[in-house]
Amino acid sequence: LFVILQLQYTFSAFPNQSWTRNQKMTGRLANKVAIITGASSGIGRATALLMAREGAAVVCSDIRQGPPTDSNSSSSISTHEEIQRLGGRATFVSCDTSDSAQVQALVKSAVAEFGRLDIMFNNAGVGKEGDNYPDTMIWQYDEDDFDLTMAVNVKGVFLGCKYAAAQMKDQEPLVPGGDRGWIVNTGSILGVNAIKGVTAYAASKHAVLGITKAAALDCAPFNIHVNAVNPGFVKTVMTKNMLEDSVGSEALAARHPFKGIGNVEDIAKAVLFLVSEDASWVTGTSLCVDGGYTTM
Repeated sequence: LFVILQLQYTFSAFPNQSWTRNQKMTGRLANKVAIITGASSGIGRATALLMAREGAAVVCSDIRQGPPTDSNSSSSISTHEEIQRLGGRATFVSCDTSDSAQVQALVKSAVAEFGRLDIMFNNAGVGKEGDNYPDTMIWQYDEDDFDLTMAVNVKGVFLGCKYAAAQMKDQEPLVPGGDRGWIVNTGSILGVNAIKGVTAYAASKHAVLGITKAAALDCAPFNIHVNAVNPGFVKTVMTKNMLEDSVGSEALAARHPFKGIGNVEDIAKAVLFLVSEDASWVTGTSLCVDGGYTTM
């Protein structure tokens, strides 16, 4: 019953309620240390807040520090400051995830600050198609945009897995004989299927799922889990232009068996499952969180 209640709890419904000491000591991620890239807004911010509420110390990372840019957020403070305000442990480290030295420094900063690294959520990503939706057919696609998408979405995930796994495999498990770490990569339902006009994004997310499977095999002997979460269409900065088209938005919502568009909290809860003991027998998989969209 406790686990069910925890899964159903939506932190945004209680924005002024701080977390109790008991919650932080007995949460599903108690004593664990997490890095979340792309933590300033959207899925990253929602996941950081949820992990912190479940007891994790969170290293929030992004290329910028500041309040969320999501149009549906009214917060005026950054993610790590919000966690601290609510009584959690958090810090911020700026990082361009396409830069090897910066990703390595990010992992080292987490270990220096909190002593270890248990969770790596490689969430930072870009979707240049969203800037020009819907006019990004492959013959119109800008090569610089393609290269940027691959650098962030593919190389960034590769580097995050590389340096997180290097740290995790050499550290002792929190529980003797237990798991050494959990890595989750943000894929997409467009890494499973595709829609027109998303050449680079779809290609990058297919690559993320390939990295996830290969890394899971590399890391399994060290009891390190590597999985991916595949968000469907959710309300974020990346989908802003698409969802502002009321006709297109309504048509998109109607294509979901669960009618509507998802929220970032839906994805955060799935990530929480993948980095918790509830996923002790799960690795190398990708979890679609899409209201049934990919079944159609």
